[in-house]
This record gives sequence, C-alpha cells and structure tokens, in this order.
Amino acid sequence: MLRGKKYREAKEKVKPKPNYTLDEAVKLMKEAAYAKFDEAVELSLNLGVDPKQADQIVRGTVVLPHGTGKKVKVLVFAKGEKQKEARDAGADYVGAEDLIEKINTGWVDFDACVATPDMMGAVGKLGKVLGPRGLMPNPKAGTVTFDVAKAVKDLQAGKIEYRVDKQGNIGVAIGKKSFSEQQLVQNAQTFLDAILRAKPTSAKGQYLKSVTLSSTMSPGIRINTQQILEKVHELT
Repeated sequence: MLRGKKYREAKEKVKPKPNYTLDEAVKLMKEAAYAKFDEAVELSLNLGVDPKQADQIVRGTVVLPHGTGKKVKVLVFAKGEKQKEARDAGADYVGAEDLIEKINTGWVDFDACVATPDMMGAVGKLGKVLGPRGLMPNPKAGTVTFDVAKAVKDLQAGKIEYRVDKQGNIGVAIGKKSFSEQQLVQNAQTFLDAILRAKPTSAKGQYLKSVTLSSTMSPGIRINTQQILEKVHELT
C-alpha cells in the first residue's frame, strides 16, 4: 500500500527491532503522530495461546485510570427502581421493551449495554444485532448485573473489555494523542498488568509474544516484552 510523505517520515523515526521501553515508545509515538485530529492510541498484543482451546481464551475487563478519552454512551435495560438507579448514575438511555423494539428497527446509537439479569430473556433476542457489534451484555464483563449504578460508572470512567481473537491477538484503545505521556504509560501499564494476570494456566511457552503501540495514523512501535515483564514485576 502506498503511504503518504508524512507517514514515511514518521516511519523513519521508528527502529524495526523491539528495543523500546514502554516510556520510550509513548514518547516516540507522540512525536511521530502527525494527524491534525486527536488520534486514538492503541496497544496491539500477540499472545502465545491457542484460542481454539476453551481454557486458553483470554478475555476480561479492566478500568483504565485515565479513561480512553472517548465519551461512552451507555444504554441500560432495566425495570422499576433499577431504571431510576441507572438514570441517577448517568446512563444515556434507560428502558426495557421499548428500547428492545427501537433497536430492532436498526437503532444502535450507543457504545455499551448493561442489563439486569431479569431482562436477559428479552435482551437475548437482540443477539444478531448486538452480538456482531460487541454490545451484548455479558456477566463476565460485568454488564449483566443488578448493580447497574456501578456498571454505568465503570463504563463511563474508562472500563474496557478485551478478548483474544482466533490468531491470538488483542487490540485495545488506551487513550488519545492529547493525553500526557504519564497518562498513556499508566493506562498501558494497567492494561498489560491485567493481560499478564489473565494468563491461562494451560498456556505453554512464551505468553507475551509481541506488544506494539501506535496511534490511528502513525506506524507501529514494537516494545521490548522483557522490559514489560520486569516493570510489572516491580509493581507487584
């Protein structure tokens, strides 16, 4: 693929080998980012797991200390007093069958869904709409719960969900280019710590195979995985 001049100039600043520490990679990414808009900053990981094995699926959630920089529109499926609880917590949309009908017409103007357990029988019928978009409430993600206030606040505070794909890759947004270097490092470290804690006991060999940092338009910067492991060890 033919790249523009600014991308090629940014690429020249990045070494091909993964010699960068996390701090160095964040600093270089901010220097290399050239788009005029506030680019998203992403971490891409490749893990030494076999996702075909049920006991090696790496998935979970983590609350980033500085959020993602994105305003998260949260929808809550609930009834009775739980609707008031959701509204008081700051949910953008709250309802029951009325919202289910609206979504069935094609409306999906929200970023995350929470549902109380008693609503899942009806919400489950939206699987074909919500599932492919990653919006289906899930108990493992903490989005099927009677504690709707906590779920809403966590999502709006920067809670992200991650799941390994069929090739062992995980990619998540950890902030925006406008974040300070310290904020990005802390968000990245929090996420990486969660990934390392989620290592399946059945996984053999090297678990954290590669880590790459990039912004929306910048080239990927590979980070030294040994440095990441040492850093996490220092913090635990």
